[in-house]
Amino acid sequence: MLSGFATCPGLFYPTPAADGILSRIRIPGGIISSQQCRAIADIAQDHGGGYVDVTNRANLQIREIRTGINAEVLTHLQDMGLGSCNPVVDHIRNIMTSPTAGIDPLELIDTRPFVQGWDDYIAAHPALSGLSAKFSVCFDGGGIIRVCDRLNDITFAAVLVDGNVYFRLYLSVGTKGQPPSDMGILLLPEKCLPVLAALAEVYLAHSNTTDKRRLRLLELLNTLGCENYLQEVQQRLPFPLLYSDLTPQPPSLLGKGEEFSPLLVGEGLGERSDAKYQHIGIHPQRQKGLFYIGVVLPLGRLESKQIRGLADLATKYGSGTLRLTPWQNLLLTDIPQQWVGDVLQEIAFLGLDASATNIKSALVACSGKKGCASSATDTKDHALALAEYLETRVTLDCPVNIHFSGCEKSCAQHSKSDITLLGVSIEADNGTVEGYHVYVGDSKQKFGRELYQNVTFAELPALIERMLYVYKIQRLNSNESFGEFANRYAIHTGNEKLNLIRHREHGEIRV
Repeated sequence: MLSGFATCPGLFYPTPAADGILSRIRIPGGIISSQQCRAIADIAQDHGGGYVDVTNRANLQIREIRTGINAEVLTHLQDMGLGSCNPVVDHIRNIMTSPTAGIDPLELIDTRPFVQGWDDYIAAHPALSGLSAKFSVCFDGGGIIRVCDRLNDITFAAVLVDGNVYFRLYLSVGTKGQPPSDMGILLLPEKCLPVLAALAEVYLAHSNTTDKRRLRLLELLNTLGCENYLQEVQQRLPFPLLYSDLTPQPPSLLGKGEEFSPLLVGEGLGERSDAKYQHIGIHPQRQKGLFYIGVVLPLGRLESKQIRGLADLATKYGSGTLRLTPWQNLLLTDIPQQWVGDVLQEIAFLGLDASATNIKSALVACSGKKGCASSATDTKDHALALAEYLETRVTLDCPVNIHFSGCEKSCAQHSKSDITLLGVSIEADNGTVEGYHVYVGDSKQKFGRELYQNVTFAELPALIERMLYVYKIQRLNSNESFGEFANRYAIHTGNEKLNLIRHREHGEIRV
């Protein structure tokens, strides 16, 4: 490892945590081979806590490292394609794309070559080590499973214009946490990487590399203004940027202007999509006769034996490739139809599940107080306890995103959730106990609209059960998400339906 500790973890940049040293392995695009999985399982077993965590950028984290990972092991990982061949740029955030890139039946373009191209460019240009460690890039191919609504500094979103594929450029500007903004620029696919390189060059030209904390791109754009920034980008390019005021057209107008994937129409880039958990379960690929299976990882965690087991499945039944998702789940791909049933049985044998109705499919939690000094609560244990409680009491027919955050930083999930539980310490007669503020739906507030304050964890499972019960009996239809349901009612009006959430009846409720 490189000397000293880093504030942003990397394979070569150890970061102290409450449970030991934390190491992060970048997995560009979330695509990893069976051989790489086995190597990571060995590292987690030999050096860490015997497990890995999938992050919300499709990275892998190894936690509870006590003695560090020696140089020989790090070199071995580099030789296997894990970790950048140039350690000085390995701290830069992972490159995001859809986990179904290249296999999505509806995608406009396969974004895997763009991910690989940008990763290769970073490795070949050590000057990019001056980028903020949080410099984040996303390529969205416009398919069923999209990632353009995730928070990134720079997003390229595929669209069709008169039958030709272009990318629209979006930049993060304005208030922190605000969805990326459309720059009104259309790019031919081959222009994306040169533009991305120029965007990075302008950032480096203005950022102060002598400060310990480098400016985020959002901060620099807010200071310079997008127009000035893009003018400097243009000066570094041998071709003109194509500005367009075209807007998304509905499917009925295909071929008559600019077209987005149907999932984008009427939503806008920054809004959450109910499709974000559609990758869980069994789905046909664009390759005839092949399927992918989305596997639920409880809180994004995999034990070393499970990693090895999944790697063996990918080798035995698929193409030897697994894909991590930004929703902290995993895909097994390229499974012939006749083997799908066998794979599902073996997934269950590993103690895992591939059902979107599993309460854990959209359950998210940060590392909690066991792994982070900033956390007020033991989020992971609380989340698993909640799931165990709900599994025998509530039957879901669609995922409900429940997010446990131990503090205001919201490290595990930056986007809005259906239900957010913010950890707090509560003064009680017998001392301080762990509890949560409860938020629902979307609002201008970071976590949504506040429904409850200072709910002790002992009270929380029954409350969440009641909330889900009310949602199921009062929603408009089975397609209405919990967040959409909550958004239809103003909490402060004392609406009857939300009062049902606020006052739980005695006795067990089964839905």
